[in-house]
Parts: sequence; structure tokens; C-alpha cells
Amino acid sequence: MAASERTALGPLVGAIDQGTSSSRFLVFNAKTAELLSHHQVEIQQKFPREGWVEQDPKEILNSVYECVERTCEKMKQLNINIANIRAIGVTNQRETTVVWDKTTGEPLYNAIGNYYFKTGLPLSTYFSAVKLRWLLDNVEEIRKAVEEKRAMFGTIDSWLIWSLTGGKNGGIHCTDVTNFFSNDVNVFLFLFAKQKSGALTGVPISGCLGDQSAALVGQMCFRDGQAKNTYGTGCFLLCNTGQKSVFSEHGLITTIAYKMGRDKPVFYALEGSVAIAGAVVRWLRDNLGIARTSQEVEKLAADVGTSYGCYFVPAFSGLYAPYWEPSARGIICGLTQFTNKKHIAFAALEAVCFQTREILDAMNKDCGIPLSQLQVDGGMTNNKILMQLQSDILCIPVVKPSMPETTALGAAMAAGAAEGVGVWSLNPGDLTAVTCERFEPQINPEESEYRYARWKKAVMKSMGWETSDSPSNGKSKINAGQVLLISWLA
Repeated sequence: MAASERTALGPLVGAIDQGTSSSRFLVFNAKTAELLSHHQVEIQQKFPREGWVEQDPKEILNSVYECVERTCEKMKQLNINIANIRAIGVTNQRETTVVWDKTTGEPLYNAIGNYYFKTGLPLSTYFSAVKLRWLLDNVEEIRKAVEEKRAMFGTIDSWLIWSLTGGKNGGIHCTDVTNFFSNDVNVFLFLFAKQKSGALTGVPISGCLGDQSAALVGQMCFRDGQAKNTYGTGCFLLCNTGQKSVFSEHGLITTIAYKMGRDKPVFYALEGSVAIAGAVVRWLRDNLGIARTSQEVEKLAADVGTSYGCYFVPAFSGLYAPYWEPSARGIICGLTQFTNKKHIAFAALEAVCFQTREILDAMNKDCGIPLSQLQVDGGMTNNKILMQLQSDILCIPVVKPSMPETTALGAAMAAGAAEGVGVWSLNPGDLTAVTCERFEPQINPEESEYRYARWKKAVMKSMGWETSDSPSNGKSKINAGQVLLISWLA
């Protein structure tokens, strides 16, 4: 592209993609969906106790600021005019919660990703309300701030938008329906105008979607029955059920898929959530030290091409869908003297695929029409061994778009299509065709079923590891009315 063409490029839309492992800012061409520039900053997770996951809200916010500034610098170097950025969308790790002081702008505690023992929810610690309940019961500073009406609560999108739009000096406290399950909550056209500095001061934040809803939009799953699976820190399979909420009988969650404007209809989805996907590769790298990079894990797996009867169930904090079993813990079984780190690496990748198979089986039963192929996205889809394994275990094709950043793309699409911006059409006929890579099954169904049955046997062995009489298993009762009353403090 010539320098003159880059200068005239536009309109552009940016996307803040704040995930569990990293923050990113990406800029897309609103007419072609081409990714023009981006920057990524890895963020830390804290594990203060077994089963607890926390993050520093200020580190998250600062990483977003850094990503925005660095991306804009890169665009200037490419001679792309940042003044052509017409809007910004936000997509975020869902369910991670923050409570902060509206008078000082400071977080009152770390952002909580998961508390296995302490939230008091017998079903799962996945959801936000129980984390708030734990904070109210266990953090005196938060309890006092609530009594004095200084406390603000939200998921990561709320914390970011409030901070970016002025914070304690008039920041906007909001969320959207995909992060807070209510048809009455809307977020459209919020402004950076209160930001005191930065390259994008004054650009509207006009779209907000939870990460999995954003990926559903980015994959253009706008029709009833279309589904996608995102491979990130966790793994999330969503199927669009249209304007009808379908309640699962097989361990899935009924959720809001998206709502593209204040006066637009709500679309629903069935969702299956896997807690550990990319996180298992990070665990192999950081905890076991069997590889220095994620790419090395792929190479180790490719070198053997089999787990040699080794099965890995990464239930580090229990199992999510379809089991919702908090008593489970991670196990590696089927070990022999022949087993080495390459087999364990292969078993770890295979575990991601088996967990997806369990979700897909449940979804096929609930929807009644089995998927003929699976659309995929997320960072792990760069792993070709994983994608081929997934197709083999599902016995259906796996389809990966050439541009895998569909979560950020979905947030950009929502922002660009928002009322008052209107630079991005969501009409399927206007959308640019996306080239895809297709992975076809390469093993016979009998072998796939045999390996899947062995995996299910391993899953059963992982359950019941933690018991209710564990000395660290203190519980807090949930008062739903109190949670709803406090959850949105102005």
C-alpha cells in the first residue's frame, strides 16, 4: 500500500480487547475489516492461595493505556492517520469483578477471577455476583465503602470505561447486556471526552461486548444455529439461538449473545465454558518448565503425535460445563515408564479438544441439530496440531478464519455500527468475505470414540478430590436480593 493510500485510509475503528492473560488494542479498516495495527501487553495473574485467582485492576488499566499509545505510535510510523479512528469498542474477560472507590478512583481490592472455596456458590464460582458477596463478607474496606455509598462494582468493561471517560471526574459507570444479564441495561456512545490526555481523546466508545459475544459477532454468527468456539485462556463455545432463550438440559448456560443498540432486539445463545485451555500450555511452560514458549509445546506434541495412553484432565479449579463440578482437581493418568514430556504435551493439547467435544455433545442434544462444522478463533488456533486434533476428536471439519482476531473484530463491528457512528454495516451482504483454513478429520470415528471414552474415564477419576469438610472450605451464604441491590452503586 502506497504512503498516500495509507494516509487517506478510513474510516477506522479501534478495539480494546482486555483478556485474562493480556490486553490489546487493535485498529481495523471499517470497510474491509483489515487489521491495520495492534499492540499487546501481557498481564499478571496472582494466585494467593490454592484455587484463588486475582489481578491488579490498575495494572489492567495501565496496560490498556500502553496498548492504545503504542498502537497509535505504530500507525504514525506506517503513515496511517489516527484522526480517521471514528469509534472504539471494548471487549473484556467476563465475570472478573472489580470494586473501586468513586471518590478516589482507586480499586478497593484486586480484581477477582475465581475463588473456588470462598464464594459459597455450590454450582460454580464462574459468576460475578458470588464474588461480590465474598468481597462484602471478607474485605472491611469494601463493606465500609458500600455503607458510605462510595463503592462502585462492575466487570472489567465497567472499570475500563469508567476510567477512560474521566474516572472520579465524571466517568461513566455502565455495562452492556452481555456482561450483566438484564435486557434493560444498555451502553452506546460513551465518550473519551473526559480523558485528560492520550492519542484518542474525544473518540467515542460506542460498543461494548463480553469477549465471547464479541467473538460470536466477529465470526458473523448472526443466524439461529450458527456457533463458534474461542480458544483462549479458557475455551468458550457459543451457539446463536436467535431471539428465543433456550434452556439447557445438559449443563450449558443460557446467555445473551448481543444487543446491537438501545432499540434493537436481544439475541440469545447457549454457552459451554471450559476453564482451562490455553492456560494449560502456560502451566506446562511456567509451572513444569517443559518448554520455554507455547510454540515449543506444539513442537513437543508434534514430535510424538500421540499421548501413548496418557490422559490429562486440567481441572485446576474444578470443572465447568457440562459438569459444573467444583470438587474436581487436575490429574494426569495412564503414565508408564515410557511416558515423557512430549506425551504430556500432546495429552495437554488433546485435553482441550476433549473438553470441547463434551460441550459440543451437550449443545447438539439441546439444539437437536448437530453441527456439521465448527468455526474457531482465538490465539490457540495458530497451533495446527491442536486444530487437527480437534477435527479428529469431533469427527467434523474445523474452520479457522485467516484473521483469527475475531473477538476484537466483533467489538470493532459493534462500535462502528452504533447509532451516531454508522461506519460499519452488519448486513451480511455488505460484509467482506473471509478466507478460511479448513481441517478435515484424519482418523476413523472408531478410534476417536475410543480415545474419547478413555478421556471420560479420566474425568470421572478427577472428581470428588476436594470435599466439603476441607479446612479451607469456608463458605458464605448468598443473599440474591442484597447482591442485586448493591451490584450497581452510583
